[in-house]
Amino acid sequence: MKKQFIIATALMSAGVAAQAANIDITSDITNSVTWTQDNVYNLTQQIFVRSGATLTIKEGTLIQSTSGVGGSLAVSRGAKIYVEGTQDEPVIMTSTADDLVNWHEGANEWGNLTIMGRGLVGAYTDLERDRPGNTPTPTGLNELQMEGLVDDSVNDTYYGGNDDNDDSGSISFLSLRYGGKVVGLDNELNGLSLGAIGRDTDIHHVEVMNNVDDGIEIWGGTVNLRYVNIWNVGDDSLDVDQGWRGKAQFGLIVQGYSTDASQGSGLGDNCFETDGAEDSDAQPVTTTKIANFTVIGNPLSGDGGTTWRDNARVQYHNCIFMDIGEETVRFDGDDGDGAQGYGYNGTLSWLDTWTTAYTNYSAVNWVSDVYANQADAYPVQTSGYLAEITGCLFNYCNESDGDEYILTLGVLNGTAGAWASNPALDNVVTTTDPIVSFARGETVTIGGKSVALVTNINPCAANDALTVANPEVTDGFYVSAPYRGGFSGNYNWLAGWTSVDAYGMTDTSMNTASPAASINPGVVVSFDSAFGVEYEIEGADSAEGPWNYVATVVGNGSTINYGDADLQAAGFYRVVTK
Repeated sequence: MKKQFIIATALMSAGVAAQAANIDITSDITNSVTWTQDNVYNLTQQIFVRSGATLTIKEGTLIQSTSGVGGSLAVSRGAKIYVEGTQDEPVIMTSTADDLVNWHEGANEWGNLTIMGRGLVGAYTDLERDRPGNTPTPTGLNELQMEGLVDDSVNDTYYGGNDDNDDSGSISFLSLRYGGKVVGLDNELNGLSLGAIGRDTDIHHVEVMNNVDDGIEIWGGTVNLRYVNIWNVGDDSLDVDQGWRGKAQFGLIVQGYSTDASQGSGLGDNCFETDGAEDSDAQPVTTTKIANFTVIGNPLSGDGGTTWRDNARVQYHNCIFMDIGEETVRFDGDDGDGAQGYGYNGTLSWLDTWTTAYTNYSAVNWVSDVYANQADAYPVQTSGYLAEITGCLFNYCNESDGDEYILTLGVLNGTAGAWASNPALDNVVTTTDPIVSFARGETVTIGGKSVALVTNINPCAANDALTVANPEVTDGFYVSAPYRGGFSGNYNWLAGWTSVDAYGMTDTSMNTASPAASINPGVVVSFDSAFGVEYEIEGADSAEGPWNYVATVVGNGSTINYGDADLQAAGFYRVVTK
């Protein structure tokens, strides 16, 4: 019944969109405006939200650009965007080729969403690139032009600055589909491009489906991400570069393809691709922690599960890696764009980052214009080593490549071709399914390589994924999740707002909890929650009901223990999602 209801809702939403007024957006936004679900907005070209303006997009709003034209949306430094979707009424940005209820092979049908901020970036400015001997420094002068933008305005196409607390607005429950097309340039856009975004920008529940280039790419800054869903993108799923120092928790990555093209331009490449800086001796350098992601690769032709370049320093905690095509841990050294890679100019070698404490901050090229104390510039990692993989689960990952690094680094035990768990790091190798279910379609040839798309999934944790030794320490962003991967054992947060759900590709039938019996005064109802989701606690005299409303609780991503005098009035309780 739950699944039927969700499909009916999607069909009803498509009908509402068909009846809404169509509004062509033909010029940049220079004054603050609000878009609502009463209209369908068509981006007829590359539209900028110019500095000083704010664009607010209310829940249920559809931005559906004409397929093939390449309309896109760019938010400049000094401007703000507020995407106010909800679980039941997400904001959707897609093309007119999307009927909103069926997946189709395609990408490059419209542009993307690009946001530019004033955080630090570890890279040369355009002027510095032309001056031999110059070194990149985190002085706040590092400003770079965003890829894929065709406007000539320096202020409105550049990102970077000296404010890691910059606020570009907020995004919640946003679905980005079938994008990547650029107007007037011979390159491609990511699904969501984030340049130097500050930590006061709030982003959660964001999805990228079928983009021709990367799913989400982050250049520098300190923006945090939670509840991220990335499917079938044509290059890297989550790509970071130029000194990103934000946090990420709860995500699902599913590799596949978006269109029949070469790998990296229609067919998925790496799941995570982390670049440190350009060059690798720049400051700041990518230093982050990624926790509770479920990652499903393309076992026939995918590349790395985690790919490391240019002095990136990343901790992966409590993640699930399934069906990785090549190396689960892939050392690339540099990004192929002329950078020098790990160990350049006195920086650490890649292997040394795995045995160096997180408190080791490189003195190479450091200046104190913004942060006198380097620890203030690198606040995400609070324990362990600069690079580490702990509490993770590996299921049918390719064991013929990458053994050298997996075993040398001590991520897993065993011998080449025969990985074994490492109890000391709580890393587990298993052939038992770590999620409830997933299915693939027939194998097809895309860009000269074989791929079998995931056609249905219930990503809730199962078996060895249901427990983890060291959940994240709650710190105001990370929450303590007592399981591996992006989902608890009884709640699929893809429900309602994602294209995956609208297209009938996920099972959400577990999203109601069984009644909990209790007759003790002062009882506490405990349940795993998803961030931002509203739950109703109901009570009854018997397990058959009738059920009466007790309270509404907003999820925080961890286990909620709710106790109230009202709970004494019933013998049975249940928690249901609103």
